[in-house]
Amino acid sequence: MKTRREAAMVIAGLMLLMLESGCSTLPEAGPGPVEPPLRRYEELVKPGTHNMLDVKDSVEGFNRGSYLFNYYFDEYLYRPVVRGYEIIMPNYLEDRVSNAIDNLNEITNLTNNLFQFKFKAAGVTLGRFLVNSTVGVAGLWDPATKWGLERKSQDFGLTLGHYGTRDGSYLMLPVLGASNVRDTGGFAADTATFVYAGPIAWINNSTFTTTYTGVNAVDRRHRIPFRYRQTGSPFEYELLRTLYTMKREYDVQQGKEEGKE
Repeated sequence: MKTRREAAMVIAGLMLLMLESGCSTLPEAGPGPVEPPLRRYEELVKPGTHNMLDVKDSVEGFNRGSYLFNYYFDEYLYRPVVRGYEIIMPNYLEDRVSNAIDNLNEITNLTNNLFQFKFKAAGVTLGRFLVNSTVGVAGLWDPATKWGLERKSQDFGLTLGHYGTRDGSYLMLPVLGASNVRDTGGFAADTATFVYAGPIAWINNSTFTTTYTGVNAVDRRHRIPFRYRQTGSPFEYELLRTLYTMKREYDVQQGKEEGKE
């Protein structure tokens, strides 16, 4: 437990330090179009200063292009759709949608807990799915958590990390956002499982598949508080790259500690 707390404090402290340093150097927005914060860290510090944002980034040119695409995609298409959803839907119904999607995604938690031989966590996940699918009315409500069955979140990227697979180069995926080689492979595996052995295969209805895909995309962005430029950092690309890498490493280590309990 001490290790977890220390790691969390390190991540939180570094985040605060970066944001504070960024706030002091971010150029003020003028009357013209706001430029994406893609400046390089080394351009803003004295030569020879250690780059605390340095992360393996073998395809940085592609990644920066994806970041730029995502910046405008989010600003002019994705967020406006999500804002429309948030205006139309009462908060109570938004929570029901989020619960239902979380319930369907328990298949990912179940398979990956089994892959890591975490049978207790897999049992809890199966119990959550059964309780929320029945008592919780198709997952619209989450009585399982109130009954002590906490969500045991896992994905195949964490499973690969659990068995020692390194994260590889950082990747910024168009639309999907921050990732790395290991997590991108994990995302593909989880998606294939969901489509061919999960709810998509169980229901086998094209209308359901289309509806789920659209609602899931909107709900996912609705629940992510991140907004471009709101970090206040002029080198936001590198800041996100570092924080994502640290967070995933923390998740992998936390998962290994939970496996020992």
